[in-house]
Amino acid sequence: MNSNDPKEYLTRREIPQLFEGLLNGLMYYRPDDPVDYLENCLQKVKELGGSEKVKWDTFVGPDKRNLPPLNGGQGRRAFFRNVLPESCNFPYRRYDRLPPIHQFSIESDTDLSETAELIEEYEVFDPSRPHPKIILVIGGPGSGKGTQSLKIAERYGFEYISVGELLRKKIHNTSSNRKWSLIAKIITTGELAPQETTITEIKQKLMQIPDSEGIVIDGFPRDVAQALSFEDQICTPDLVVFLACANHKLKERLLKRAEQQGRPDDNLKAIQRRLMNFKQNAVPLVNYFQEKGLIITFDADRDEEEVFYDISAAVDSKLFPAKEPVAGPSELDLSLIIDSAETSESTLVFEHQNEEISHLFGDDYLREELKKLKVIFILGGPGSGKGIQCEKLTQKYGFTYLSVGDLLQSDLATPSERSKLIKDLMEHGDPMPMDIILDLVKDAINSSLGTSKGFLLDSFPCEIRQAEEFECKLRKPDAVLYLDCSADTMTTRLADRSKVAHRSDISTETIQRRLRMFYQVAEPILAYYESKSLLCKINAEGSPEQVFLQLCSSVDSIF
Repeated sequence: MNSNDPKEYLTRREIPQLFEGLLNGLMYYRPDDPVDYLENCLQKVKELGGSEKVKWDTFVGPDKRNLPPLNGGQGRRAFFRNVLPESCNFPYRRYDRLPPIHQFSIESDTDLSETAELIEEYEVFDPSRPHPKIILVIGGPGSGKGTQSLKIAERYGFEYISVGELLRKKIHNTSSNRKWSLIAKIITTGELAPQETTITEIKQKLMQIPDSEGIVIDGFPRDVAQALSFEDQICTPDLVVFLACANHKLKERLLKRAEQQGRPDDNLKAIQRRLMNFKQNAVPLVNYFQEKGLIITFDADRDEEEVFYDISAAVDSKLFPAKEPVAGPSELDLSLIIDSAETSESTLVFEHQNEEISHLFGDDYLREELKKLKVIFILGGPGSGKGIQCEKLTQKYGFTYLSVGDLLQSDLATPSERSKLIKDLMEHGDPMPMDIILDLVKDAINSSLGTSKGFLLDSFPCEIRQAEEFECKLRKPDAVLYLDCSADTMTTRLADRSKVAHRSDISTETIQRRLRMFYQVAEPILAYYESKSLLCKINAEGSPEQVFLQLCSSVDSIF
């Protein structure tokens, strides 16, 4: 076996990331029975969809952002060296303790492993002198971060650092290096570069300009974890400038830039992925800086000179109080990023027709409208009779029936970047990202708001995170109806159905596999809603008429 094979396997399976999340959870809760705690965590990993879904904070509580870092301000490798015994071959310990695999991830390839470790523990700024003023400029891809960052740096005589350019330059200069080749692929698909690599590159750049009066950092951080890491390893920024830009404007600008500059991360698939990442990470990131009183937001849909004028006034007021103070916007104005109906037809449409009422930072309009309607989830295994019962409930109560499977097929028939992404994922057998499923559901709800008395969602959600996201962004369901049917009954019904349809390819083994998959997915979801007193079990063993009467009784109880 090649010595690189285990390393590549561990990197591909995100094993270091999994270990980091588990250890953070242990340090956070310090359970009396760590084995039982780890077993529960690993079960959650399965529910999430695998180790690649695990983040550093997956297993810590919702109040984690208000607590100091578990490592007490140490770098991550220093933290692991302190809490683990010398004999422990943990992946973040010194690499010479792990022959023949010298590192477990692309964070620590042979070219930078020792250098990165030294940099992480080195004081970036001279503690005997005031550190330079640090301005972070963040915003969606295409919001104008680079343009405004350069203008800020020029006006105030600050140094300018583009994190994207740092990484692209490193990729170009070390194109033959395996680590950076892998990072290049990650960036080209629209994903974020590894956090520790990004922080290390920023540190190296900062050490080259120790005498700067101020530094403007463009395009960093991208999420809360990066913000925490920056404060832990470098310093707290003096100001964070957030450029709020409408979704359709971001798309227009990125596509135009792709034509003009040919950047590898401006391809259509990467653009969609980058916008999805931004949409997912922006809200908690902005909230984090708002709680610290560090962020100022600006409408970036306007002419760049108008935007820069407002930024200059705010920087003068915040960092140079001797100048005449000019108030700048200090709260996140959601109206800045709503897509207008007038411009939506002239842009590349990634979502459906009601994009003008759903924006990047939440779904306030949709959430308010849904309060007036009923939302019911219906769950059940294959052969439990969901399809028939959903049709009956739709007719009786005037609900809009939404099936995730139907929504995916319908979207595939509509030419869009999202449909291309869905098709690509299906062809490669990859799991469908939660954001895509949730966006499909939201789009379908949007399109029926004015005509529906409520929504009946079939086989949704399919994982606990999906349930939590739906509740967070929209609302809790009024009820979750579960068609409780034995495996024997469902097997018999599916076998009879295949005979009627003359489907010889549907074997007993195929049916059993479908049932096993259903139970694996459904059990944690059912337990989740039962704990919230939202689950209503319906005996689905009887005739369709008998089952329907039970369902009607449950639905009537919520009106």
